[in-house]
Amino acid sequence: MTSSPGLLEPLAGFAVTALTMFKKPNTEFYPEEKVPTAPRYHGRHQLNRHPDGLEKCIGCELCAWACPADAIYVEGADNTDEERFSPGERYGRVYQINYLRCIGCGLCIEACPTRALTMTNEYEMTDDNRADLIYEKDRLLAPLAPEMQAPPHEMQPGSTEADYYLGRVGPAAPRPTADTAPGGNR
Repeated sequence: MTSSPGLLEPLAGFAVTALTMFKKPNTEFYPEEKVPTAPRYHGRHQLNRHPDGLEKCIGCELCAWACPADAIYVEGADNTDEERFSPGERYGRVYQINYLRCIGCGLCIEACPTRALTMTNEYEMTDDNRADLIYEKDRLLAPLAPEMQAPPHEMQPGSTEADYYLGRVGPAAPRPTADTAPGGNR
């Protein structure tokens, strides 16, 4: 005599529930203990710089066109000989990312022809004011390293736009100080 096929199936389900009730809970203590993110995590955006301090963004607006959430606004402007912010003809005069709209897909990163826009591992971007979640260029630009010179400034002597985009430009030359300037105190 065999038992009917569906008689023991509910008991198997109850056994799984009973075993799960006594397992140790998997709890994360987020604000106190921050777990490191994966190396390729898509967090906050960053506008990068060339080694001498000039901005990599050329104001082409391809990132804004690629954004499916319409979260990026770019307004390009022309570089002049007196004020040069990037090695090309243009630079991003206005750059905004609206993190109320951003879905973190990374399509803007793929669209950038100069690798000016990348994503960091920073994920804590909360605020109690909606306007503060629209990041402007001043909050998106990578900080200046000690060997960089703040733009606007000229391209390195003897270099071209192609040298910048191919990575053939190094850090800015040290600025002369009163101690190292010709005729200064030594």
